[in-house]
Amino acid sequence: MLLDLSKIVDMPGASVDFSVSLDLSDLQFGSCAPLKEPVTCSGTVRNTAGVLMTKGTIHAHLNAVCDRCGEDFEDDLTYPLDVVLVTELADEDHEDEGIFPLTGNFADMDEVIRTVFILNMDTKFLCSDDCLGLCCGCGVNLNHGQCRCKKEIDPRFAALQQLLNQ
Repeated sequence: MLLDLSKIVDMPGASVDFSVSLDLSDLQFGSCAPLKEPVTCSGTVRNTAGVLMTKGTIHAHLNAVCDRCGEDFEDDLTYPLDVVLVTELADEDHEDEGIFPLTGNFADMDEVIRTVFILNMDTKFLCSDDCLGLCCGCGVNLNHGQCRCKKEIDPRFAALQQLLNQ
């Protein structure tokens, strides 16, 4: 979606509200595409002393597989949108991920939302922060039950174990 900012580019204090729905189902994170529903974003672009400050909130519903235990899970994500829109980039070799160029008087909100969403995504999908994962020996999901493996004794403590057995 191209957002027309011609009414506020030269008018400090003016603002434009926006609301965008964006299909990001093509995004691959590892081996899964966790976004089955469109990502929504709403916010305001405000001309603050000639700088176009964009603030808003990105909402998404995630359908993913936990990287620790392998269980399917769903989660609602909310990320802040806080970027600056500029008429031209000062130094194109050292781009800042929080600064986006305008095309004429238009902002490409699809590109802005896609970039901010990707940069905010976690590197691993976890069903919960305290997910215990799988046992590396028997493969049981430790969130659902105890491991059935016989714990091996560290060979450095084998002599102490013999003393305990006597």
